[in-house]
Amino acid sequence: MGLVLQAQAAVFILGNLVASQPLAQSLRETFKIAAVNFNGEQMQITWAAKDYFPDRNVTFFYRFGTALQNRAWKQCPNYILDHGYNSGCLFKTEGPTLNISFKDENGIEELFNYSLKSDFFIKPNPPENVTFHWKGDTVTIESNKPKTAARCLKLELQYKSKYDKEWQSRKSACCKIEEQGFDPEKCYSFRVRLERLVTKCNRIPYASEWAEATVWRNGSLLDSCADDIKPLSDNVILLISVLAVLLVIILLIFVCKWQRCQKSIMPVIPDPKHIFSDLFNDHNGNFQEWFDKTDNAMGQTKMECVEHECIIEERIEQEDEKEASEKLCELSNMNEKDHLSSAHNTCLPPPASDRVSFGSFKFCMNEDMYVIL
Repeated sequence: MGLVLQAQAAVFILGNLVASQPLAQSLRETFKIAAVNFNGEQMQITWAAKDYFPDRNVTFFYRFGTALQNRAWKQCPNYILDHGYNSGCLFKTEGPTLNISFKDENGIEELFNYSLKSDFFIKPNPPENVTFHWKGDTVTIESNKPKTAARCLKLELQYKSKYDKEWQSRKSACCKIEEQGFDPEKCYSFRVRLERLVTKCNRIPYASEWAEATVWRNGSLLDSCADDIKPLSDNVILLISVLAVLLVIILLIFVCKWQRCQKSIMPVIPDPKHIFSDLFNDHNGNFQEWFDKTDNAMGQTKMECVEHECIIEERIEQEDEKEASEKLCELSNMNEKDHLSSAHNTCLPPPASDRVSFGSFKFCMNEDMYVIL
């Protein structure tokens, strides 16, 4: 029957307890219990065993009917336990008037008894055979009439769309409710339950459990609001793909243009982070030692480059001087040969020859030559 042994029961105060033993004197003011009549079929009575019967068990007896009927007492068939102690009882409902009695653990000594109306503590079952009728923006919900008096019940409807965070609630007399203002294009979740009227029928405003929630859109039953999402068409997917490719191309062009503009406007500045790496790696931060070594290395490198360049220049000058002197010597030799030949013809001895240097130039001289300074 889907009965839950959790109390969900409001607590009421039983006054004017009939006490027959000294224990009742300690409970003379009030004694709190919770009573629930599940749809007029199953009764549940619970009490605070720790507060009223510490470290001891009690036995529970009940009977339906008035004192004039004088029916036999029945012991609780199904106890509800709390840390090993009896703290409640579950039994079948057999009438509107209920008498209860608490006795000691052996069931002999009565602690107190009380009478109550079981019909004032009815908790209805969830509505059955719930139907939905959707017309335009109006939804009509109906359910079967319960076994208990329908005049004591009202039907509560809660609904929310997939865009709502909280449930919207509406109430109406059992067992039909009509609500307007629904968007046929939206997906809605619905749930209903029955609630007993207070004062008129119940002392406690008990309501049933919620019936299973259902999902609807424009009169169509869905498994969930996720089914309401329509897939994109092929044309839309193609358009999105083309736009994505164009966007990527535009971004690439923009990045290239931006890099060029950035280089022209703001030239790249050399990163000096590696200039002083030797200062900390090789010299442990000794600036003077690093500076001396670096300065010496730079001076030595400079000197080597200068000397190398000088050597190259000297070699080039020497080669040029040598070539010039050789050419001059050839010319002088040719002259000497002509002179010797003429001297030979005249039977004169060959003249002596010598080399004269003027700066970087060298000349071959003989007796017939002179130099004007």
